[in-house]
Formats: sequence, structure tokens, C-alpha cells
Amino acid sequence: MARKAFNEGNWRNDPWFKVLCKALADCKSDTEIADFLRDVGTLTELQAWSERFEVARQIATGNTYRGITKKTGASTTTVTRVARFLQGGEGGYRRSIKTNAVHHRKQPLVTHTGHHHEAAISRDERTAPMS
Repeated sequence: MARKAFNEGNWRNDPWFKVLCKALADCKSDTEIADFLRDVGTLTELQAWSERFEVARQIATGNTYRGITKKTGASTTTVTRVARFLQGGEGGYRRSIKTNAVHHRKQPLVTHTGHHHEAAISRDERTAPMS
């Protein structure tokens, strides 16, 4: 019998996903986390995840979508998707960015108090074609 595909209603309760989360949480160092992620994901997937997280960090510091695309090389579609999850996702990006900022203090963090972050970016800038 085929497994059910993940959907918004069931992904968090999937037993295999729970085991995956536990395995990641059991890693005790950055090296263990990196080794685990490398075993689980392809280099292309790791690069995509890293890019998305950097895009989220750039959004949180107040950079424009256009600037983020130039700086990271991410597509405007990726920047928009990450922004949508940063705003209305499960809070994973926000928690991780906040934790990263506290531990590393590499970049100032624009705090999010439930305000829609895109409001600080003009509609024209969000939707303008990239040149």
C-alpha cells in the first residue's frame, strides 16, 4: 500500500517525519548536523535550503527583494516564497533567525511583531521585473 503524500493537514504527524525531526534534534554539534543533512539531502537540496535560509535572513534585515536577488542569486520566485513563509509559515524561519542573531550577532535583526514585513517594500519594487 502506498504511503499518503504530505499535505498541510498531516505532514507534522507523519511518523517518519517525526523520526527525522528527532534524528536532527539528537545531533550534538554543527559537524553532526552537517553530516546528517548531507546523508539525507543531495548537494542540490542542501544548496537550495541554504539559499532559502539566507534569503530569509536578508528579508529579516530589511533588504529589498531586488537587493536580495542581486546579492544571493535567488530567483524572485524564491524570494517571494520565502517571504510568504517568513510571514505566515510555521514560525521556523523567524525562530531560527532570532536564535542565530542572538548567538552570532553578525547582522542586526529587524524584529517582527506580527506586522506584515512586505509593507515596508513598495508594491512596485516587489513586482517590478528584474533587469
